[in-house]
Amino acid sequence: MEKYVYFFGNGKAEGNAKMKDILGGKGAGLAEMTNLGVPVPPGFTISAEVCKYYYDHGRTYPEGLKEQVKEALHRLEEVSEKKFGSVENPLLVSVRSGAAISMPGMMDTVLNLGLNDETVRGLAKLTNNERFAYDAYRRFLQMFGDIVMGIDRLKFEKELEKMKEEKGVKLDTELDAEDLKKLVEKFKKIYKEEGKEFPQDPWEQLWKAIDAVFGSWMNERAITYRKINGIKEDELLGTAVNVVMMVFGNMGEGSGTGVAFTRNPNTGEKKPYGEFLPNAQGEDVVAGIRTPLKLDELKSRLPEVYEQLMEVMQRLEKHFRDMQDVEFTVEKGKLYILQTRSGKRTATAAIKIAVDMVKEELITKEEAILRVEPRHVETVLHPMFDPEEKAKAKVIAKGLPASPGAASGKAVFDAKTAEEWKKNGEKVILVRPETSPEDVGGMAAAEGILTSRGGMTSHAAVVARGMGKPAVVGAEEIVVDDVEEFLKVGDVVVKKGEWISIDGATGEVLLGKVKAMEQQGLSGELAELLNWADEIRRLGIRANADIPRDAKVAREFGAEGIGLCRTEHMFFEKDRIPKMRKMIVARTKEEREKALEELLPLQKEDFKGLFKEMEGYPVTIRLLDPPLHEFLPKEQEQLEQVAKDLGISVEELEEIVEALHEFNPMLGHRGCRLAITYPEIAIMQTKAIIGAAIELKKEGMEIEPEIMIPLVGHVNEIKYLKEIIEEVADKMIEEAGVELKYRVGTMIEVPRAAVTADQIAQEAEFFSFGTNDLTQMTFAFSRDDIGKFLPEYLEKKVLDIDPFKTIDRDGVGSLVRIAAEKGKATRSDLKVGVCGEHGGDPASIEFFNSIPQLDYVSCSPYRVPVARLAAAQAEAKQKKQ
Repeated sequence: MEKYVYFFGNGKAEGNAKMKDILGGKGAGLAEMTNLGVPVPPGFTISAEVCKYYYDHGRTYPEGLKEQVKEALHRLEEVSEKKFGSVENPLLVSVRSGAAISMPGMMDTVLNLGLNDETVRGLAKLTNNERFAYDAYRRFLQMFGDIVMGIDRLKFEKELEKMKEEKGVKLDTELDAEDLKKLVEKFKKIYKEEGKEFPQDPWEQLWKAIDAVFGSWMNERAITYRKINGIKEDELLGTAVNVVMMVFGNMGEGSGTGVAFTRNPNTGEKKPYGEFLPNAQGEDVVAGIRTPLKLDELKSRLPEVYEQLMEVMQRLEKHFRDMQDVEFTVEKGKLYILQTRSGKRTATAAIKIAVDMVKEELITKEEAILRVEPRHVETVLHPMFDPEEKAKAKVIAKGLPASPGAASGKAVFDAKTAEEWKKNGEKVILVRPETSPEDVGGMAAAEGILTSRGGMTSHAAVVARGMGKPAVVGAEEIVVDDVEEFLKVGDVVVKKGEWISIDGATGEVLLGKVKAMEQQGLSGELAELLNWADEIRRLGIRANADIPRDAKVAREFGAEGIGLCRTEHMFFEKDRIPKMRKMIVARTKEEREKALEELLPLQKEDFKGLFKEMEGYPVTIRLLDPPLHEFLPKEQEQLEQVAKDLGISVEELEEIVEALHEFNPMLGHRGCRLAITYPEIAIMQTKAIIGAAIELKKEGMEIEPEIMIPLVGHVNEIKYLKEIIEEVADKMIEEAGVELKYRVGTMIEVPRAAVTADQIAQEAEFFSFGTNDLTQMTFAFSRDDIGKFLPEYLEKKVLDIDPFKTIDRDGVGSLVRIAAEKGKATRSDLKVGVCGEHGGDPASIEFFNSIPQLDYVSCSPYRVPVARLAAAQAEAKQKKQ
């Protein structure tokens, strides 16, 4: 019979850390810790393979599972010396989820299972603590009702709040045994009002809870979380179920529960960090119901337990070679570790921990590169508030700095509104008393998250850090009214739709909209990590930049040249557009050449600026690409003004605009077709490029110009233009008496060019894939109109990805591979790169790295650090495979 249940306890486990796929992260961690001799409560894990079977077979279980669970529970009774369902000595268990990939708070947990009207009395007698027993029972009734029976959790919360009000107390720990007995009866009444029956049989409770945990794999919040984090369902079996002997943190002041990280998950500092709640159960910390104490409190209250916890945490970090997030419970002075996993961390912490661990010789440089996500690099270069603007803003409250970054947005008080407003282009801050897993869609849509309750390890904090969203939690002076939709601090009221700002690095909440500034420049650990990435990666990284300022940023971020300079952007400048229009309305070649003569010195200065910033590196300049009508006005008022400036009648200008009109301009008179019709345009641009290079060469600079002909679909197009370009360039170089090497190449963006790349490479000295247009033409999707149907395509799984964001490997990717192979086979020294938006997308970079003929990718200046890391990761993964 197939094995579905894996036992752990008494220092021995049937599983280990390598069995994450079937035991899930939690189960594998518990098994590994048991084998390491760490104090873990005994239990068993039902494999994630059962979850797959459950969904594949109409929510039923495989044969033999019930017997295996029964057998494992009997073993648990032996090890714990307690009996499931016994009145004298009851065994209570927790039932928890745990998938191979950590999804904090997304699936369900039930604690104190096994309690009923009989066993609660046995537990009270056994522990000699009636208050504790009934506290455990009311918690179980609430969790079981919410998670297993589908009763709204707030109904139980309201009764608890009512009871505290009647007694005039603030904390649930201040209620006595009699109060809790009454609460238990009230909770059972809620079941009846909902038409539900609370099962008194512990075995029925157990199977209902197991059903609920498997059921939670496909709940809305888990599906949303996987979607947001790019976790593909078919890559995972599902969730495992862990059934573990209960240990109690709510047995008085010598007990408690907490969450601890082996290093600071916000800063990465090598110093234990966490929180502790005396006389509490685990969900109190994670749910942020009570605001916890700092970990140091444990040191002063229970010094021996603290020392043991520190020793265990060090051992776990060393063993797993990563920062660990540890859940622990202290039961009457005895420490138990309930879970360990690699801790979620902020971008800053991820980078620092990776670099520090290399220096501590815990991991290699390759491992460090793979530990940092490309989005972490982006987050570190995240906006911060402009200090001057921030100084003027009013700080209305201060909470805990849970996730760094600066964010401003309109206050919204529920997740659905956040998602809707974001769709309408609004920036929002999600404000909640505390977040719950149901809020995850709204958290992803918000610029930042603000809660009035909860600690640094509450749901809001952990999820925000994972998403790279700024968050301030536990701002207790704020009263959040999520029904009437406003927040109040003293006499300050912020209503739904009014602007607020949060600083996730300091915990400050500010009134109104505060201007943020881009953080620029690389330094410290990030610079070090990216230098290691440069040692590892194979692909070169260039930048798409049209002006010297962008080129300067690109160089500061480590770009090794310009992969695309779009010359048309220069023509839209105020001082150029009249001259450009003069050229377009010219009736004769002579008139056109005269207008181009005026543009020549301006273009030359543009190119000089770029070459200076990129001295010693190649600069690829694309000749004019868009159709000419884009430079002419459309509105009547503008037409009149432009006609006046050009000294022609409005009718004449309207005729020209009409003549230039095209039904499908994307496939019309543009790119190389313009230059073939009007070679004088290509001649002027060649003179500007080569003229700029010659002048700087004479000043002793190393210049590498590359002239790129756009939209080539047939070898004869490049052949015709290359002859013209070379004739002009060679003559200029000879007359100047300098030695200047330049290249003429093409953009591969037309599918025909890709499949005839062997012919085109006879003329082209480099290829650069314009993957934006190549995607448009391969799919026959208009990039400007795809938004009308793409959401449906993604939702209905017609497409897995947006092909303009991440390269379509099977279609567009195949064309890139074919062209690169054919091109290099014809011309071995052909340089091959990618300059479309995909050049900055990590998933696309991974694909490009798998094509050995590709030499570099080019992306926007601000994405250069991301591309450097992504290229190194792609190479490290490929070598591993």
